[in-house]
Formats: sequence, C-alpha cells, structure tokens
Amino acid sequence: MILTKNYLEKLNANQILDLAQFVVTENFKHHSENILPEDYKKDINSIKKEELNYFKNSQIFVAKDYSGSILGAIRVLRWNYTDTLPIQKIFGINPLLAIHQPSINNIYHIGRFAIKKDAGDINLFKKLMVCAIAPICEHKDNIAFAECDSKLLRVLSLMGIKATVIGKSIDYLGSETIPVSLTYDGLISFYNKNKGLVDTIPSNSTQIPQLPKSVVLSTQGDNYSFV
Repeated sequence: MILTKNYLEKLNANQILDLAQFVVTENFKHHSENILPEDYKKDINSIKKEELNYFKNSQIFVAKDYSGSILGAIRVLRWNYTDTLPIQKIFGINPLLAIHQPSINNIYHIGRFAIKKDAGDINLFKKLMVCAIAPICEHKDNIAFAECDSKLLRVLSLMGIKATVIGKSIDYLGSETIPVSLTYDGLISFYNKNKGLVDTIPSNSTQIPQLPKSVVLSTQGDNYSFV
C-alpha cells in the first residue's frame, strides 16, 4: 500500500535506463509472482538501447512520488517510417499493411506503459494514458500501434478506448501480449472525458510537481502494461 502525492514528468535521455529498469522489473512483478528471470538484465539493456534510438521522435512520461521513485511510465513515438517499431520486431507486422483507414496523417507507437504493482490509483493510469494519446487526438487521421497484455486490453475496452487486435498473441516480458491498433475515433472519447485530470502535459523534466486533487490512499489493484 502506498500513501503518496505524485506528479508527472517528461524524461530526459539520461534517465532512460531508469525507465528500462522500471518497465522490466514491474512487468515481471505483475505477471511472474515477483520472480525475475536470470537474463532479465538483457531485457533492460535491450529496452534502453531501443528507447535511446527512438528518443528524438518520442516523449516519455513518468509519474513520480516526492522521493523521485517512478510510480508509472508510458512512451509515445511518432514513427519516421525508418526505425523498426516493436510491433515489427516482436510480431513481424508491417504497420503500413495493418492500416485500413482511407487516409493517414501520422503514425504513432505507444509503449513502455507500466504501473508500480502496489500503486492502485486509477487516475494515475488515466493521466499517463492522456499524455500518451494526446498527439494521436490532434488529428482525425492519426493512428497508433501498441503491444499490450490481455488484461490491459479488457480494461481499455471498459474505459471506452477502442483497440483493434491485428495479430496473434505471444508471451513477452512474462505476460500474454497482443498487437493492437488505436485510431483517433477509438481514443477521442476517452481523451475528452479524462484530459482534465492533467493540467498541463509535461514538456520537460523541470521537476515541478503537479499537485493532485487529493492525497491518494491506494490498495493493491489490477496492474497492466504496454511493452
């Protein structure tokens, strides 16, 4: 159980190792009963290398407590049509062949979504999602791709986010992971309903906290991940 105030921050490149460590360890905590595989550091190094490569075209958002510990994270990347996206690397899916809408403005990828196992604040989940989908919701012809576990896919649907499954699931970072696409039409309702939870989407790591409406006393709840 965590009694905490939290604030949103956009990570700098020199903090990407912190992101990679958080995402990998939290994924295995959620889905493998706190058991880390012997080679988990390889996953950390792989994610660090990948996110450093994406950094110039991406935004990484984290929620931290006042001690500086990460409580949740998410990353949104605008695809440059050159870099290999995780959905290509993990599932062998060509994003361009998976698009069925008549016109496309920008293509995004959402990933590295993880929330600390004992942080059960549903608003933390919503705040991170708002930050990530904000660029997609700027234009009706934008689309995003993601790889999410089966539990998250059910929760997204319950929250009003419409995701389309575009391939078969695999086991990745300790959970059943499913490739999905997310359109403007499938995101805009959730965004408009919840954007008020975020006063200002962070533009840099200024370490200026956003005070929540109340101190959150949370019990352990369901935990989900984009990978």
